[in-house]
Amino acid sequence: MRMSRKCDYALRSLILIGLDPHDGYHNIAEIAQAEDIPPKYLEQVLLALKNAGILSAKSGPNGGYRLQKDPAEIPVLDIVRLIDGPVAPARCVSRTAHEKCPRESICGLRPVLAEVRDAIAKILGDMTLADVCRKASAAKSG
Repeated sequence: MRMSRKCDYALRSLILIGLDPHDGYHNIAEIAQAEDIPPKYLEQVLLALKNAGILSAKSGPNGGYRLQKDPAEIPVLDIVRLIDGPVAPARCVSRTAHEKCPRESICGLRPVLAEVRDAIAKILGDMTLADVCRKASAAKSG
C-alpha cells in the first residue's frame, strides 16, 4: 500500500480541523495555506470527505468545513479506504478489489501479503482521527 498525495492532503486537513474543532468552520483558503495544499485540489478532497459524512459544510462568509462526527468515531482506515481504496499490497489479497491470479493456490508470497494487508488494516482500523490528532499535538509541542 502506498498512500496517495490526495490521501495525505485529506488526513492533514482532517488533523488541522480535528486539532481545532471549534464551533466555527475552516475555510478552504485557511486550510490550504496552513497545510501548503493547492486550494483547487483541496476543494475536491474536502468535497469527498463531505460526501462521505466525515465533514459538514456551510456556505457564505463564515462558511467552510468542520467535522460532522467526533474524531474518536472516525477510524483512519475509513479515510484511507475512502480516498485510496483497498489497503492490500497486491490485488490478489485484496478483500474489496480482489483480482484472481492463476498462481493463487501455489503462490508462496500470497500468505505473506495477506498478513501485511491484515496488519495494515488492523493498525489503521484501531486508530481514530482523535488518536492521530493527539500524536500530532504531542509532536508539535515536543
